Amino acid sequence: MMPYCRVNLSIMTFLVILQGAAVVLFCGWYLQLSPSNGKVHVLLLSSWRSGSSLTGQVFSQHPSVFYLMEPAWHVWTRLQNQGARSLRMAVRDLLRSVFQCDLSVMEAYMQEPYRFTSLFMWAQSRALCSPPACMLTPRNQLSNRTECEQHCKAQGLQRAEEACNTYSHVVLKEVRFFELESLYPLLQDPSLDLRIIHLVRDPRAVFRSREESAYDLRRDSATVLEQCKVPAEEVQHQVMQEICRSHMSINERAVLKPPPFLKGRYKMVRYEDMVLNPLEEIDAMFEFVGLEMTQQLKEWVYRMTHGKGKGRRKDAFKVISRDADLVSQAWRTMLPHSKVKRIQEVCKGAMSLLGYKTVNSDEEQKRLDIDLLVPREPDQ
Repeated sequence: MMPYCRVNLSIMTFLVILQGAAVVLFCGWYLQLSPSNGKVHVLLLSSWRSGSSLTGQVFSQHPSVFYLMEPAWHVWTRLQNQGARSLRMAVRDLLRSVFQCDLSVMEAYMQEPYRFTSLFMWAQSRALCSPPACMLTPRNQLSNRTECEQHCKAQGLQRAEEACNTYSHVVLKEVRFFELESLYPLLQDPSLDLRIIHLVRDPRAVFRSREESAYDLRRDSATVLEQCKVPAEEVQHQVMQEICRSHMSINERAVLKPPPFLKGRYKMVRYEDMVLNPLEEIDAMFEFVGLEMTQQLKEWVYRMTHGKGKGRRKDAFKVISRDADLVSQAWRTMLPHSKVKRIQEVCKGAMSLLGYKTVNSDEEQKRLDIDLLVPREPDQ
């Protein structure tokens, strides 16, 4: 009987060792595939002139967030004379790498020397103005773009990668996606914990703002329109038609019949709701992505949304203190009703889906006491 017992004991010892090795291998495999250290990845998805810069700054100033503003700008700028459809996969793959704190992908779209101070609007990122990227701003303090540009020296992309790896949340703001389908691989990637915040704004307000910034947006407009020749007077209308179509497509895909991997990972936010109740809306966004509001950030949000006036034309692309409610309503007094009527026709479906009421006369348009927002339920 003794030899038989020894054989069994040997086999059992071998099996225990084998099991232990399997557990170790499985854990290593799981950690490689699962979101590293519980890092959360957030895509702030919007369109030009929709309040996305302000919303992006709300995230950027949070001490737990590594933020970059529109990294896909580099793709569209380097690969000019192409259309948005042909560039969407390159943009998608770039975002995947940046979400994983691999900024070497940017080298394909930048000129040497490769520095994080060459990234588009880099100083809008508080994380790039804070250690270890730059010693200027303590990580628990709010950053100042002008001071950051003046004092943060040119450093390689590796320094930004080091910084990215020390944050629990990576947030990217993008205006260059027009459908959700190209993002599906990111949503299904087990190494990413991706949440999508879809920021929309009243198309009439977007149109007014785009008119004022038409020259600055001319290259992006050409890319949106697939480099097609369009009469100058029709460019903004056709761009708005594409923007509204994309908002409808994204919202319907995410809300009406979402694939299993998208459920619970999409949240739509209207700019106007955020203007009316900034802290409430921002709290809801933070809860959605697993962040907590800080007192310092509350005070900053109040200053940014309760300033005086609409701001100067030259500050159109800057995040400065403004009367946000006044800004959101400016189209009602500044746009002729003929243009408003045209945009309502172009964006009829999107306005209905997203909850924006139409105006039927110049008098109704200019009556600011008439609320043009359809109330939204918390779960919508």
